[in-house]
Amino acid sequence: ATITIQDPSCELRNVREALMYIYQTRGLGGLWHGVSAGIMKTVPKYITAVAVKDYLEVHLPHSSDPSNQKSSNMLRSAVKSITAGVAGAVLTNPLDVLRNEMFKTDLSLANTFRKLLKEEGWSFSARGMTSNMTAVAIPIAVTIFMTDVLTGLNLKTSI
Repeated sequence: ATITIQDPSCELRNVREALMYIYQTRGLGGLWHGVSAGIMKTVPKYITAVAVKDYLEVHLPHSSDPSNQKSSNMLRSAVKSITAGVAGAVLTNPLDVLRNEMFKTDLSLANTFRKLLKEEGWSFSARGMTSNMTAVAIPIAVTIFMTDVLTGLNLKTSI
């Protein structure tokens, strides 16, 4: 519904009106349009981000200088967070494109995928990557970084 009212040509004034319009024109199933692609992108995005974060936690070097421990931990956390966010965003970008195209065309997941492949080939998977980095990578990176900070406070260690 929020995507519907984001269209500049949309005359619906709010989410409630958009939901009613979707229900009246497409039925109950219309309210669930795009959920499959949403789930297909969300689960792998977070699995990837957590896997990358965990991998880097083990493999990034620690500072051997005790006087530099706080800065070192902060840098390690930033590297882990940013890398995990970018990995999650890049991996799931094609699914974001697919989901957005489903809303624009009102086609099913499979038909939207076929349409994109026919019209753009696999290059569709990179479409909108910059926007996706902002929308996906930054929130994941901030979440991981703040989790490290709060965990460090809880363990009474300095990050």
